[in-house]
Amino acid sequence: MKELISLQIQQSMFKREHLGIFSALLLFLCFPWLSRWIDITSAPIDPGALSAVIMAILSLLAFKAVTWWLINIIWPVLADYSEEQFEQNFKSLSAWQKVIIYLGFYLLLLYSFVATLAAII
Repeated sequence: MKELISLQIQQSMFKREHLGIFSALLLFLCFPWLSRWIDITSAPIDPGALSAVIMAILSLLAFKAVTWWLINIIWPVLADYSEEQFEQNFKSLSAWQKVIIYLGFYLLLLYSFVATLAAII
């Protein structure tokens, strides 16, 4: 029963993640038309700039997928720990430790996105 509930939670999170990515991509692609509809004098966005940002996002997602695949192959114990025990250990941390981990993870993602975008451009 526990595995079934865990599977349902993972599937719902998976769907929300994909819905968020799809919504952000749709808004990103519709932005030039929306800005022209609101202000007719606004300049269109250069298609080269749009493709660079889309390529950066796709590169970051591919990097994440390849990294997780390599962790599963090279270090399966870490993959098992992150899937089964990490959440319980994280919940037992104090508030300031959680904030440091959240901010550190966010900054790493932000810097990796900027570095990927800079490498493409």
